[in-house]
Amino acid sequence: PEDILVVTFTKAAAREMKERFLSLKNGKKGVTFGTFHGVYYGILKWAYRMDAGNILSEEEKRAMICETLAQEKIEAEEEKEFVEGIVNEISLIKNNRLNPKEYECHTCGKENFLKVYTSYERKRKQKRKLDFDDILTTCYELFRTREDVLNLWRKKFRYILVDEFQDINDTQYELVRAWNRAGRPLFVIGDPDQAIYGFRGASSRCFARLRADVPGLQQIYLQENYRSTPQILQAALPVI
Repeated sequence: PEDILVVTFTKAAAREMKERFLSLKNGKKGVTFGTFHGVYYGILKWAYRMDAGNILSEEEKRAMICETLAQEKIEAEEEKEFVEGIVNEISLIKNNRLNPKEYECHTCGKENFLKVYTSYERKRKQKRKLDFDDILTTCYELFRTREDVLNLWRKKFRYILVDEFQDINDTQYELVRAWNRAGRPLFVIGDPDQAIYGFRGASSRCFARLRADVPGLQQIYLQENYRSTPQILQAALPVI
């Protein structure tokens, strides 16, 4: 059991999966359940001796962005929605490792966005803090540049299970594949029709990508719906 890592997207889902697993007749202690950010934050804590003080809160993040908007005299009618749009686009850039200088921002235009992004990153680094998205990108760089560190974690977890695979973004995909490239068994479950986090960089193309990257991948289709009545399915399937 200690060789198995189960990764999902929310703390609530990870907790529920663990409780349900342990309640099974053959459920054994030792299996690690966690979120993407929780698992990779644990790796950064181990590698860089980080603690909670190194993580930028969402309130701090928005305060930095608002401060820059005021300094640059960038105004919007609905400030809360405007800031939220910028936050989402910063997240999109980081999760897909895009070049901010080439990114066409939908919220405030290319030029203004680059000012906000550059200022935000400068302030964040001055405080020596990582935001939520930096946890994954920093771990990606650690695995990319330190094969010895990656191999230590490959030895710790020999089996990787990923829940809600349709919600995965490019960086998360690469982190999963970094483990899997050493021949580690990989199990993923997801539904392309439930891919709703495109604004955060998630893409259901990850399924086709995985089929191309892992030759001989076995696919099991879950055809029976245990959640909905036939009437609901008759209405929903044409929409999907």
